Amino acid sequence: MEYGVKRPHSLRILAVLALLLSTIVACGNSSDGEEAGAGGGAGAFPVTIKHALGTTTIPAKPKRVATVNWANHEVPLALGVVPVGMAAANFGDDNGDGVLPWVDERLKELKAKTPVLFDETDGIDFEAVADTEPDVILAAYSGLTKKDYETLGQIAPTVAYPDAPWATPWREIIKLNSRALGLAAEGDQLIGRIEGGIKGVVAKYPQLKGKSAMFMTHVDPNDVSQVGFYTTHDTRTLFFEDLGLTIPKSITEASEGTDKFALTRSAEQADLFDDVDIITGYGDAKGGLLGKISKDPLLSKIPAVERGSVYLLPDSEPLGTAANPTPLSISWVLEDYVKALAAAADKVK
Repeated sequence: MEYGVKRPHSLRILAVLALLLSTIVACGNSSDGEEAGAGGGAGAFPVTIKHALGTTTIPAKPKRVATVNWANHEVPLALGVVPVGMAAANFGDDNGDGVLPWVDERLKELKAKTPVLFDETDGIDFEAVADTEPDVILAAYSGLTKKDYETLGQIAPTVAYPDAPWATPWREIIKLNSRALGLAAEGDQLIGRIEGGIKGVVAKYPQLKGKSAMFMTHVDPNDVSQVGFYTTHDTRTLFFEDLGLTIPKSITEASEGTDKFALTRSAEQADLFDDVDIITGYGDAKGGLLGKISKDPLLSKIPAVERGSVYLLPDSEPLGTAANPTPLSISWVLEDYVKALAAAADKVK
């Protein structure tokens, strides 16, 4: 089988296929995302994980971990495991080295070299992944297609997303990926530490509690005829609830009956967002997109825009990237992000 235009690693693929066939009987009947292993103890192998694209069995504790798509590498790194390969950052990478600052900080803490970086500009580089000879491939937060998953599965056991592409909340990213590493207990401890950090920062800003928030997608400053927003299936929107905010009825109702993580509405429907207290999203807050929205005859009538309770994250910079919560980015962005949202909340009367 070919990886697109890449040459196959035939011998390795055959070996992995044989290994997968020999362990398929271990799949069992565990529930979605549930870990199963010899003796049932944490970290016991084989481990079987069900997900949206199938069931994956990892026969032994991985020694060589590869990750694809967004943020999956942050789980092993947070748990002290350095991947052999991971996807290069393609958004928010302000210095162009393919590594976001919170990942770079963690690598330095671990005194580790940067792993092999997979260029995913044109999709997953299957050959590069195979070249790292992984024992497992983590993709709990990803947009894998069924074909992607099957191709990766020929290289090593692959853990995909539990429900839908690009919709895995940060806690589930940690739970699924840590289970695959045999570090489920450590993953739960990591979740607890992150939750404690969030609670501590949010406590400083009581004005956030109960306010409703909407997260706009990237909007072209030269065309504000439509407004894009993330639905309740997207991690950016779900993160509001961690911060004491609520998701307005306009967004929850629009999210019903679809599994899309983003939708659009025309500017003529701007009154749909009358129940939004705070708007955040991507754009240039210094007169770019925000200036265009504020002057637009339709969008300027949105109450949040009228009163100025809008905070636009700097586009294509680490701060904007980190608003999509991931295991290492949350603590990196939290103080700045929450403080800015609180300033917007102060304008809500």
